Amino acid sequence: MSFFQRLKQGLARTSSNLRSKIQDIFQPGALTDEFLDELEAVLIQSDVGVAATSGLIDSLREESRGKSFETEEDLYRMMAEKVTGIFASVDAPLQAAEDGPTVYVMVGVNGSGKTTTIAKLAQRWTDQGKKVILAAADTFRAAADDQLAVWAKRTGADLIRHRQGSDPGAVAFDAARAAIARKADLLLVDTAGRLHTKKNLMEELKKIMRVISREIPGSPHEVVLVIDGTTGQNGLIQARVFAQNVGVTGLCITKLDGSSKGGIAVAIASELGIPVKLVGVGEKAEDLRDFHPRSFAYSLFGIDAP
Repeated sequence: MSFFQRLKQGLARTSSNLRSKIQDIFQPGALTDEFLDELEAVLIQSDVGVAATSGLIDSLREESRGKSFETEEDLYRMMAEKVTGIFASVDAPLQAAEDGPTVYVMVGVNGSGKTTTIAKLAQRWTDQGKKVILAAADTFRAAADDQLAVWAKRTGADLIRHRQGSDPGAVAFDAARAAIARKADLLLVDTAGRLHTKKNLMEELKKIMRVISREIPGSPHEVVLVIDGTTGQNGLIQARVFAQNVGVTGLCITKLDGSSKGGIAVAIASELGIPVKLVGVGEKAEDLRDFHPRSFAYSLFGIDAP
């Protein structure tokens, strides 16, 4: 199965809901104001977000003037192109250091898939012959450290860890020093995600960023927010909190497994200007892929990309 097919399958719940609701209100011919008002409600209910939906409707109203839509498919394609434009306007590939180790700090709430995403990235780069170091900076949960240790062994990456409850900043310091000393290509930093103690967590994350940037100038090269694709509008809240505090540079959307609410990616890109950089469409390492705006946008509407 191709990546596009996996992505389309992963977004099946979102596209099915969108298509069925649009079919209920669609009438062949010009797009009326009444239809566009109803379409606006459908998009908001699909987690596309108020700001993104408002922009989409305004754009559709303008571009559809004088046009007749004989089938819903014509409308889906126009909408998919509009969503592609939203993603493309903020699109950016994963950044890499020009010299020395590239550092990615992975942030997000517990259960979002941070540790598994780190493991998949480690596998990607060790398979390419690169030296990878993992930093277990989530010292609050012993299970997180243990899970990362298992993945380090499986992928052949080095692991820097301290005892449970120790200072995450100290882990970051040792990991940065190790990355330089061992001439690592990549340093991937796992972090805690206790959003219910938001202030303490954010101060902890800020300290990790300060330590890493001091030891490896110009880093972190990416601060990747990992969001569970099933979270819906709560994902926008998470993104706003993390972006305000730690300067998120990109998103990784995980668990696009058929029960996801993919519209949230549109909302975050539109309202916060944060590019999606990675998507997870399955359990295997190769199921973590770089983001492609058009493929994702067309999959949201259940149609094939050109």
